[in-house]
Amino acid sequence: MLTLQTIKADPEFVISRLAVKGFDGRAVIAEILEIDSERRRLQQKCDSDASELKKLAASIGALMKQGKKEEAEQAKQRVADLKGASKGLQERLEECQTKMRELLLTVPNLPCADVPEGLTAADNVVTATGGKMPELGPDALPHWELAKKYGIIDFELGVKVTGAGFPFYVGKGARLQRALIQFFLDEAWAAGYTEVEPPFVVNEASGYGTGQLPDKEGQMYHVTLDNLYLIPTAEVPVTNIYRDVIIPAADLPKKNCAYSPCWRREAGSYGKDVRGLNRLHQFDKVEIVRIERPEDSYAALEEMKAHVQGLLEKLGLPWHILRLCGGDMSFTSAITYDFEVWSAAQERWLEVSSVSNFESYQANRLQCRYRDPADKKIHLCHTLNGSALALPRIVAALLENFQTPEGIVVPECLRKYTGFDIIN
Repeated sequence: MLTLQTIKADPEFVISRLAVKGFDGRAVIAEILEIDSERRRLQQKCDSDASELKKLAASIGALMKQGKKEEAEQAKQRVADLKGASKGLQERLEECQTKMRELLLTVPNLPCADVPEGLTAADNVVTATGGKMPELGPDALPHWELAKKYGIIDFELGVKVTGAGFPFYVGKGARLQRALIQFFLDEAWAAGYTEVEPPFVVNEASGYGTGQLPDKEGQMYHVTLDNLYLIPTAEVPVTNIYRDVIIPAADLPKKNCAYSPCWRREAGSYGKDVRGLNRLHQFDKVEIVRIERPEDSYAALEEMKAHVQGLLEKLGLPWHILRLCGGDMSFTSAITYDFEVWSAAQERWLEVSSVSNFESYQANRLQCRYRDPADKKIHLCHTLNGSALALPRIVAALLENFQTPEGIVVPECLRKYTGFDIIN
């Protein structure tokens, strides 16, 4: 969440940057400042009363020794009155602090200066392109038909066992999934990321820490009996490793990668764009997460983009990178780059990765900090993450782009993992 200091330093700037995300922050910022003013007034009164209590307590014994019993009794009564009033002040102060946090949690992160203005995907900016566009014949099939033809993904069985959006991967389809996961993990390891295998459910505090709660509560699968949430991405458990941690500066950056299944309700999704693997409720993904000093986070962002680009190039898929406009960004992000691959039979671009810098927004929620040896002070870290990569649309593009009359050709980089070079 935004720090109170950021808001107080320049409220109009904060309001103007929030507007880039399509968020009207004037009312909530005004309320935050009003509560902060009341909080400071209450704190000053509490401090003043505490000081008076201390002096009165010290004076009572002296008054009794001097035989000033009446004055001592008056002082005792004043102490009792102050203690009663102090209890009420503390309760009001706690109410202010609770309300302040609740309001701060409703305010999105500020987009950085490089974020384009605009409110829809049409306003996103293509920053780079690469790869060779495939040339398919007139008989080319979309991936859901290829999956059925070769018996590698069973959507109907998934509907029977669970429901729409939960496919079965079968035979070579299952091996292709496992090959992609291992390839992505090996590439992340080679790039210096430490692999972790996290829990696939998290508690409420973890959801709040990375910003899925309360913003995306309706999109998460909630295990109500235990008040746990199925993770929408490994970002959540991995970043929460560093919740309430002060990291020695010498230990930064922290670079982690993790494979996990991911669950998203995708409420409101419908139509042709959700066919096949285009939009699922459960899917596999490898995530990369970084914890950085603020001055290093944008160089880290470029490294992460280069890593994802390298994966797509090794897979031989046509790709482009979008810098998202303010209105198309997530609640928590300061800047996001989406990677999309070309799905040849569908003739459309499919998002396969988002790489984001959250600056100090998540770190403030998490209280993820580091101690700077130069000034000996504790500062908020910057957090970043990216999909490297999400599997379903990668598989869709591989099936469609590499289809031939003989079968689907497996990219060379995957063959040592699959054990075969063609799906037929």
